Amino acid sequence: MEGSVQSATGPSLLDAIAEFCRRHGVAESTFGRRVVNDGKFVARLRDGARVTPETLERVNAYLERHGLEAPREPRELRPLLRVTPLSPAAAPQAPSRDFRFFDNRQKYLLFVSTCSEKEVVARRIGMELGHLRPRPPALRVFDAGMGDATVLTRVMREMHRRFPTMPFYFVGKEISLEDVRLSLDKMADRFFEHPATVLVVTNMYYAEAPWLAPKALSAATSLVWHEVALSGTTAHEFGEQIEALEPFLARNWQARHSPRSGNPVYERPVVLVLYREDFRFLLHDVIPRQGRALAEYDLVIASQPYRARAPLGFKAEKVIAPLARALGPGGRLIGIHSKGEDPGMEIVRRIWPEENPFCHSRHDILRAVRAELGREARRFNFNAYSEPRAVFRYDMHTLPTEIADSIGTSTLLAAWNAAVYVAQVDDERLAQAVGARAYLDATREVLRSHGGLWFLDESYIISRKRS
Repeated sequence: MEGSVQSATGPSLLDAIAEFCRRHGVAESTFGRRVVNDGKFVARLRDGARVTPETLERVNAYLERHGLEAPREPRELRPLLRVTPLSPAAAPQAPSRDFRFFDNRQKYLLFVSTCSEKEVVARRIGMELGHLRPRPPALRVFDAGMGDATVLTRVMREMHRRFPTMPFYFVGKEISLEDVRLSLDKMADRFFEHPATVLVVTNMYYAEAPWLAPKALSAATSLVWHEVALSGTTAHEFGEQIEALEPFLARNWQARHSPRSGNPVYERPVVLVLYREDFRFLLHDVIPRQGRALAEYDLVIASQPYRARAPLGFKAEKVIAPLARALGPGGRLIGIHSKGEDPGMEIVRRIWPEENPFCHSRHDILRAVRAELGREARRFNFNAYSEPRAVFRYDMHTLPTEIADSIGTSTLLAAWNAAVYVAQVDDERLAQAVGARAYLDATREVLRSHGGLWFLDESYIISRKRS
């Protein structure tokens, strides 16, 4: 084949999607979920993202089934990479700064369904519950990146086992509408098992979410505060009422990309408060009130709260230090991030030998947070723990017979996806790597060498002194 890139010009796919949404009266996020299982699909196209030929084929087939003419070569089509290598004179291009690894829905869903990270992280967080000394009126927990609430719901179950009669107050920060929907879908059972629960979900920033209070005046005046008292006594009734929140979420949980950082930011701040109507009296002092919400958390969960490649100062100033300030006396913040130095990173370095995404250790984070807190640091303890306590492993699920002389393609693709997802490799370089079979060969060799695939995370603790 000749040439490395095929140009992509033509009519706009966005125009065709907008026409479909206008004719059928559906939101763009709904279109994305129906067609490619990604509610942010259209928003990303508007921000300049490109589509692969496979995605374009799915979108076009959907449009044509509904009577619309679909563009064959729209300008949103990603340029096709040829299998032949680039000429030596071709200069490599820098990765797009707009790429955010946790926004890629398909990679994320495949990763969480094939690896045990969520379960292992929840067990590590559970180790901290024995150190908590809650104070009335409730045990207070803040989840700094709720995601689809797989970790949070497991922690909630463990908390119910340890504190079966104590009121719980949970605040979860999440900007993704899809993840909020998935999270709320898990909560009906939690309200049934532990009735004395107040759950708050918000899309605010790290420096705002613990206190449920936007800092900017313009954001504060546009704040949407919605309180839902769930009636009934069964998980089915609670589930029906939570499902009925879909129009509210679709209307208010909107996000856009920051032109400066490329990160998603809220269009307007939202606070959603849920509790059981029949426990309103008991929870009167736990339910937050607009403008009067208290932080004072007993436990703050900060699992993968920042990009690995983000500057150390950003991690300390914008993420961990504000969360530490939200702790109550005796409260504990557990931070968890990827460590590298595992077979997953070995796969990545077989393709990109100089790759080093995990440049800040837990020790670096704690030193930077201590410096950011300044004189306030006297009020906290900083514990990096020893390697056996701080570092833990999670695995990719495989059958005993899968890692053999002949490893199936599906297993290789799942392992490759997990490795590049954890290492946060950008789409541009991935597109070049999958143009040849070297990535599959590298994955196969590492799996055979180690008899499977696993990854290492590391954790650290910041606790506020009781006095």
